[in-house]
Amino acid sequence: MGCFFSRRRKPAQGGQLPLQPQAGAGQDAASGEQKAPQYSWDLRAKIDPKDYTFSGLKNETVGRLPGKVAGQQFVIQDCENCQIYIFDHSATITIDDCVNCQIFLGPIKGSVFFRDCKDCKCVVACQQFRTRDCRKLEVFLCCATQPIIESSTGMKFGCFQYYYPELALQFKDAGLSIFNNTWSNIHDFTPVSGENNWGLLPETAAVQDYVPLPSSEELKTVRVSTDATKSIIPITRGRRQKNSDESCLAVFFAGDYTTANARKLIDEMTSKGFQLVQTKEVLMKAEDAHRVFQQSALEFIPLLEKGPVVALEFNGDGAVEQCRSTVNEVFSGTKVFVSESKASASQDVDNFYNFADMQMGM
Repeated sequence: MGCFFSRRRKPAQGGQLPLQPQAGAGQDAASGEQKAPQYSWDLRAKIDPKDYTFSGLKNETVGRLPGKVAGQQFVIQDCENCQIYIFDHSATITIDDCVNCQIFLGPIKGSVFFRDCKDCKCVVACQQFRTRDCRKLEVFLCCATQPIIESSTGMKFGCFQYYYPELALQFKDAGLSIFNNTWSNIHDFTPVSGENNWGLLPETAAVQDYVPLPSSEELKTVRVSTDATKSIIPITRGRRQKNSDESCLAVFFAGDYTTANARKLIDEMTSKGFQLVQTKEVLMKAEDAHRVFQQSALEFIPLLEKGPVVALEFNGDGAVEQCRSTVNEVFSGTKVFVSESKASASQDVDNFYNFADMQMGM
């Protein structure tokens, strides 16, 4: 798997568009007077790169409030001993040559790329995650694709857990699903024989112990919670060893309450001691349904046209029986696929996630 980035990129200044006068340029029909032509860049909001850059800061707490980045790209570079919070969605973010910083990055539509950073603690949500020449980064991550590290050592990863009121809409604006999070499926582009360049944070790791809540008066206006039970992203075990040899697959189909229903089942099952291993939101076709749902496929194929499905894997002794019971009690009017037995459940899980990984190019 290749690495797609050059060594260093400057903040974009905004490419000029062709010299196209806008409609209405030229002669005014009523007065006969010649009007000054209007060009496309006259009508665009002026972007000042300094508004989207933190550079050369030391011992400072800085950030951007919701609505202040609004999908632009952002650059963070040459910062030391800083606390940095981007409480908004962005296009891409690069972080270069930062040391001993605590960083929160709201949803990133494209890539986040850390280069030549060390001893940083981060909370990040993105489509693509990359590091190069980094040392000792601890990252609570939500990443839609497989995270990649290159020439980096001492990397530790945990599951993204964060909440503030604007965050759900920011995920939507960035085109990210809260159910697509491959935080623990790390690809080391430059492995070293006999060494492990990355690992997982302790299960008990709490975000506020790594990236504290902002202390400045301006940033404290964002109503942040790092309580895992309030997290926008469901907390998953990922690649950690499962506690039981019994898992159960539950699949919700697209509708007005799909997300709410999935979250309700997660709450019901985890409150009873079962663990959420992984989640996925993905489009399915009829042939996919036959492969995943086997003999139940015909019942669910008509539902696939409405949009993507949301799948959940629960783990624990008795997971299948408890999941089926909960679905019957709580979602009696909703069609949900649930594994029928412990014997078939592991195959259900493998069938679905193998399909989903192929679908998402992983």
